[in-house]
Amino acid sequence: MTRSVVKPQSLDGWMAREERSRLILAFARVLYINGESTQQTVRVVKRLSNCLGFRVTIFPRWGELEVQIVDSEGNSVSAIEASPTGVEMDRVASTLRTVEKLCDGRLALANVMEAINRIAEAPPAPTWLFTLAAAIGAVALAVLFGVRHLAAAALIFGTAAAGAILRRTLARYSTNIFLQPFSAALVAGIVGALAVRYELSSSLRLVAVCPCMVLVPGPHFLNGMLDLIRGRMNLGAARLIYAAAYSDCDLDGAATRAHASWYVIAR
Repeated sequence: MTRSVVKPQSLDGWMAREERSRLILAFARVLYINGESTQQTVRVVKRLSNCLGFRVTIFPRWGELEVQIVDSEGNSVSAIEASPTGVEMDRVASTLRTVEKLCDGRLALANVMEAINRIAEAPPAPTWLFTLAAAIGAVALAVLFGVRHLAAAALIFGTAAAGAILRRTLARYSTNIFLQPFSAALVAGIVGALAVRYELSSSLRLVAVCPCMVLVPGPHFLNGMLDLIRGRMNLGAARLIYAAAYSDCDLDGAATRAHASWYVIAR
């Protein structure tokens, strides 16, 4: 199979340097803040710039993306706020498809900024789907951990579903990145304490642990380790610290609140 060679689309005459910077930063930011790895983000942005006929170097940091553009007019440096705390892989996939269309000539340059802005503002997965995925994932973990009673599995399902709904509700009112996992873990801890207090099953603590395990930010741990391997020490360490702090809201917090709730209930 022969790869098709696409001639770079010319930006001269219709897009100023500032607009070029905004275009590149817009694509890089959507990938960066929605869970894509740093290396893949850099690769996609470089491919995009090559398709458009200029060279770009990207410098990712925690909280900021900086790009240096080299074209016929010289060099220019631009930056944008970007914290890689989210995981919205549908936006990532849509961005990758948009780059493919642009480089293949199936998307006009005049429409590309509108396309990436639409992707950046795309809503997350529906609440019902998010809730169902969290609940099923918690039950699946419980099965792996050895749950034996249907009542315990049902309680885990309901607890994880309640935590997911609470997270989506809080997201409408607060941008605090730790409030959602903290609140979901609080629900799991209280329900787990009640399960222990009233001996609802033989695998009681799974009721508290499994709904929290699905909240562990696996992509952030993975991306952090990949950054360390690639030599991006500061960014990799920042990602891992964030992932560890996020997980602490889930696991250690849930266990502490479960024991505290049990003590209060027991009295």
